[in-house]
Amino acid sequence: MMKMKWKPHAISSLSVLAIAIGCFGLGAFMGKQWRSEDAPITASVVAEASKIIGLDFTLAERDSMIDELVRARNNYTRMRTVPLPNQVAPALVFHPSPSRLNPASRQSTFKISQQQKVVLPANREELAFYSVTQLAELIRTRQISSEELTKFFLERLKKYNEKLLCVVTLTEERALAEARQADAEIKAGRYKGLLHGIPYGAKDLLAAKGYPTTWGSPIYKNQVIDQDAAVVQRLRQAGAVLVAKLSVGEFAWGDVWFGGTTRNPWNPNQGSSGSSAGSASAVAAGLLPFAIGTETLGSIVSPSTVCGTTGLRPTFGRVSRTGCMALAWSMDKIGPIARTVEDCAVVFQAIYGPDGTDPSVRNYPFTYDATQSIKGLRIGYVKSDFERNYPFKQHDSLALVKMREMGMELIPIELPNLPTRELSMIITCEGAAAFDELTRNNLDDQMVRQIKNAWPNVFRAGRFIPAVEYIQANRIRTLLMEQMEEIMKNVDVYIAPSWAGTNLTLTNLTGHPAVVVPNGFRNGTPVSITFTGKLYDEGTLLRVAKAYQDATNFHLQHPSL
Repeated sequence: MMKMKWKPHAISSLSVLAIAIGCFGLGAFMGKQWRSEDAPITASVVAEASKIIGLDFTLAERDSMIDELVRARNNYTRMRTVPLPNQVAPALVFHPSPSRLNPASRQSTFKISQQQKVVLPANREELAFYSVTQLAELIRTRQISSEELTKFFLERLKKYNEKLLCVVTLTEERALAEARQADAEIKAGRYKGLLHGIPYGAKDLLAAKGYPTTWGSPIYKNQVIDQDAAVVQRLRQAGAVLVAKLSVGEFAWGDVWFGGTTRNPWNPNQGSSGSSAGSASAVAAGLLPFAIGTETLGSIVSPSTVCGTTGLRPTFGRVSRTGCMALAWSMDKIGPIARTVEDCAVVFQAIYGPDGTDPSVRNYPFTYDATQSIKGLRIGYVKSDFERNYPFKQHDSLALVKMREMGMELIPIELPNLPTRELSMIITCEGAAAFDELTRNNLDDQMVRQIKNAWPNVFRAGRFIPAVEYIQANRIRTLLMEQMEEIMKNVDVYIAPSWAGTNLTLTNLTGHPAVVVPNGFRNGTPVSITFTGKLYDEGTLLRVAKAYQDATNFHLQHPSL
């Protein structure tokens, strides 16, 4: 046992701090739950606890609080007797729309670009990097069956997973059954559309009936949720074939899960970033045509950047999260990771819209017409972010040059000047609540990463954030949303560096949609650039990002495994 040396005054201060945690109803300190009879609450205890929240009260004020604090602590104890599984959401529902926004006035249309004739390649291995629309044409014209294609990708997943650690569970039995059903429907003339018979993978935060849904943690390694997540249901209705549950950084942080670290196919000595770690890695490596990811604060944008995939983070409240692990109810979003922008549009068309269960989802139309020109659209760029020094600066500068060559008139904009990064405490608070039981019952000791900058420590620290400060953070979030609405009056889409400035954090807080596309290579691994659109206007956003992607060839380059 390690011996610890304390300063003479440290024991009494630590004891008082522990009592103070109980007095403020913070419930647990290093996983130890307090009972109401554990310790008295005194004026000196309140004084010590006040230091945590940065406030100072007089002796009379502290003394007056005691009865209320004792009552509160007893209330917390009683409240903790109520089971609160992860799927139970708070009564408060976040909507990113300012009251004057009315996207319902638009009409739903969906039209992809004109497709060239697609022929089955002599070398079947080339299919690994075909787009969804190319594979769809092969299936529609019955040059290949869904069963053949499914077996092809299953074999690639089995072959390369040992190197990449991107698969948690293969859903092989289900996949083959769904593929055979798709083939029978297509043969009978009941073709459902571009996803019919197309294999895909889902981040292992999404439930799939009959298979484990582990959330990347050994604590839930054997958890089986007896339903399909809403997104999995939608994709099944569209005829897509689920072949794998893909790795996720434990509880949606990073690329480390109970099976190890998911690898970047471009450099397997590096992690794939996260938390949609397996989704991006598998698509980049040609193990799947597309996959489903989630994002709370960069979990689609970041692994897509590292692995060189194209990712769509839709507007908050566009895609139902029913059957998906909750980390932060007011920030979690679900979207596709694929090879091309148009592939993302195809998948989004299948999964968006309300399911009648997730109260955050609005019934707004999706308008996408890839045959429309982007001429006349107002394209902004975050001037100060592009001018700063950061690792991708050269690539992003060339991207701006390319866009001007394409005829885009780039309008300089600046993002709101508010304490954006500080508002990430919202995730800490909501995550600490979502996984409250782990902290109180010491189950957090079983988690994979036990360093300071990991969930166990963050969940514990989250209990020290006062409810008042959480509410104040959300009030600042309202100001962010209002200021962003003013900015978006002047542009239809804007461009920002993927990994510089505040754009990534800010737009995850405000709920704005984003598309991240490959934008070159640095030291042999991909870099990206991010397009951000208006709330609920993924169609215009996708058209602009597609125009840039079509004018480059970065997405057509693939890692050699």
